[in-house]
Amino acid sequence: MALLDIAGLSVTLPSAAGPAAALRGIDLSVAAGECLGIVGESGSGKTMTALAVMGLLPEGAHAAGRAVFDGADLLTLDDAALCRLRGRRIAMVFQEPMTALNPLQRIGDQVAEPLRQHRGLGRRAAREEALALLERVGIPEPRARLGSYPHQLSGGQRQRAMIAAALACGPNLLIADEPTTALDVTVQSQILDLLVELVEERGMALILISHDLAVIAETCDRAVVLYGGLAVESGPVATLLCRPAHPYTRALLAALPQPAAGARLSPTAGSVPQIGGFPAGCPFADRCPIAEERCWRERPPRSEIDAQHEAACHRLDAARTLPARPGPAR
Repeated sequence: MALLDIAGLSVTLPSAAGPAAALRGIDLSVAAGECLGIVGESGSGKTMTALAVMGLLPEGAHAAGRAVFDGADLLTLDDAALCRLRGRRIAMVFQEPMTALNPLQRIGDQVAEPLRQHRGLGRRAAREEALALLERVGIPEPRARLGSYPHQLSGGQRQRAMIAAALACGPNLLIADEPTTALDVTVQSQILDLLVELVEERGMALILISHDLAVIAETCDRAVVLYGGLAVESGPVATLLCRPAHPYTRALLAALPQPAAGARLSPTAGSVPQIGGFPAGCPFADRCPIAEERCWRERPPRSEIDAQHEAACHRLDAARTLPARPGPAR
């Protein structure tokens, strides 16, 4: 049974030309104990999906559809109800810890804040719990780091501190938005291993947002590929890596660096359309080498390819002829 079930999620943002669609009907679900990846280029709608779930959309944005968390539709809750959920049952690790962490507050106080707010712990008890959390996420000399400010920590340590704060109240759902951005490969691997361990240890659901298919391959059970505010393909990660169906997914795989000496990258021409500039049909039409007239005019329906594997493309048969290197080994 899904812990979070999103259906027809749409988000419009204000613009000089009127409301602009950022999300145009996203469907996805995640169960307790499952790792779901959301992958796509910048501008595909990944972070906007997470912000809609958290009730943190920009001012003037409007969300429609359903986002049902444990029986309650998050899109219909008022601010007070959302505040009771955020940090307690649903938590988020934001992309850039230097902007998400308060530069004027010590790390210990920021990790302890949700403990005091949601669990009613006193200052001393919350501080001891914060110390245990910093130890759990692998921050060296955790007691000394309680009194540090964000700028006194390395990038990996700041990311771990954010994870500690997100885990403070034992959330049922953790959303991690590009949690390894700007980290070196060793620290990136450690952060991903930590997230997987926490899912297994606590039985929580994890939504991992990334532009990197290799990260998704290392961490997730299933994945949803977003492009132009739509889910263009979804399925088990092993299936998406070995048998990608949508031209966009195949293009992402073809663009991955290969270990073979002399292997060349296969970049995809063009870029993600700006919000409000999507064609009426498939959002990938202007970059797709097999697009035909109806791809521009008609939005493709989702087609079931095999168990739990769906893609939205008018030309799935022709897409199989496009290059796509095998995905990263799991």
